Amino acid sequence: MPANVVAENVMGTIGTICWTVQMVPQIYKSYHDKSTEGLSPWLVLVWGGAAAFLGAYTILLNLNIPLILQPQLFGVLAFVSWGQCQFYGARRSALTSTLMALAAILLVGGFQAALVFGIRPAYEAGSPGAARGVQFIGLWNAVLLALALVPQYVEIWQHNEVMGISLVFMAVDLLGGVFNDLSLAFKDKFDAIAGVTFTLVIVMDGSILLLALILNPRAARRRRRRAELESGPPPMEEVSRPALREFDSDATAVSSTRADSSSSTESDKIETQAQDAEVPVLCIDRSVQV
Repeated sequence: MPANVVAENVMGTIGTICWTVQMVPQIYKSYHDKSTEGLSPWLVLVWGGAAAFLGAYTILLNLNIPLILQPQLFGVLAFVSWGQCQFYGARRSALTSTLMALAAILLVGGFQAALVFGIRPAYEAGSPGAARGVQFIGLWNAVLLALALVPQYVEIWQHNEVMGISLVFMAVDLLGGVFNDLSLAFKDKFDAIAGVTFTLVIVMDGSILLLALILNPRAARRRRRRAELESGPPPMEEVSRPALREFDSDATAVSSTRADSSSSTESDKIETQAQDAEVPVLCIDRSVQV
């Protein structure tokens, strides 16, 4: 694909916007639900740490400004989400959770600055060792992005559904990877390591969305069946009044039928007894006449 600086920056800007706001739905969901159950704190913590490697890599390679800003913003929002995990999940105080998130941001930011200022002079001088170091930073970022999702897959396996993690967050994250890949495609020289990193994000996010489409409806059906079993048969008060009236009328009809049949049976018995009583009288009268 021919190089196109305008397309490169446009795609990179769109990808940066996606990866800037991608954590916002997750942060809002955790705040709204007052819970982070189902969201692995290791996912957002490791992603926040991986931002240091990706940020240093984009700075050292002098990629476009949107791609340089993206990991910085992403890392900050990831640590905000991690602070929510400490507050809602680990039940730490708001002050402790905030201080932990700020400490993580400062630590990772300092580590990224150390990588940049430590490698840049040798890298710009053309040192082969520095070039291999930059490649290692890019590869390590891809490894961390992949490893970070392993605890989330464990959460999905334990709950047998995708819960706690915002699907909007996953979808926006996937779109960010797509546009960032396109941004690299319009660059004069395609960066393979950055491309692998972005593509890896697309695959992993897509797999979680696919699992949500498969597992979540099944989990909803299981909960519905469990609720039906726990509720049991409906009490008599819940039976509709028309049904009760119909039942009462049927019972009354059966009772009247039984009463009629029993009364007719009694009358038949009385007539039979009367006939039996008349027989000997007739016999006596005849004997008297003789």
